[in-house]
Amino acid sequence: MPKIHRLLPFFLLSLTFVAVPALAAPEDTIRAALKEIAPDLKVTSITPSPIKGLYEVMAGAEVLYITADGRHFISGHIVDLKTRTDLTEPRVSEARKRLIDAVSEDRMVIFGDQNAKHTITVFTDIECGYCRKLHRQIDDYLKEGIRVRYLFFPRAGKGSQAFDEAVSVWCAGDAEARRIALTRAKAGETIDSKTCDNPVEAHMLLGMDLGLSGTPAIITESGELIPGYVEPRRLAARLNAQSGG
Repeated sequence: MPKIHRLLPFFLLSLTFVAVPALAAPEDTIRAALKEIAPDLKVTSITPSPIKGLYEVMAGAEVLYITADGRHFISGHIVDLKTRTDLTEPRVSEARKRLIDAVSEDRMVIFGDQNAKHTITVFTDIECGYCRKLHRQIDDYLKEGIRVRYLFFPRAGKGSQAFDEAVSVWCAGDAEARRIALTRAKAGETIDSKTCDNPVEAHMLLGMDLGLSGTPAIITESGELIPGYVEPRRLAARLNAQSGG
């Protein structure tokens, strides 16, 4: 799916040339404009924004705002300066949560008890240094009551060493065998090269739909994105504050 920020130059060239019926509803006008300039963009919703005359367009977990006539758009977050509240982030978090919740846990590599106080979903690249640092402390996260669910996001893409290693981890066997293989791979050990039906590419495409650009990328249960490595105690304190616990 095209990323919204990559469409900006094309929007600048194209929006004024889109022809739509004069009496069309705003949603139809906006959809027609988007289809004309970005036919592959998977629009999930078009709804009125908090600003009169401006509509929110969700595409995966990315958002842009377009005027009712389909002519002008804004890429970025809307902030209420009076309350100093980000009005866009809750909508983006909802979308992230919805996309993550659609992934069955039997398509993840999971460390920790299902009854843990917190659950995070981590997009990881086996070759990523900070991903390895995070995993070296996996027992500390578990002690802090944080259950870790891994999805693969090999940044170099399909066919890369990280992608092939992720496939080998998944194909190592049952859930416990995958945990062992992932731990070994993240420690820099060579694991047996294997292939089988696997979710690695689906994980990677999901990460792209979420707009991820780096790893580790931590998604909380509420859908908040925490980019990068966070030390176990600090992460636990942040999650506790969010949940009021």
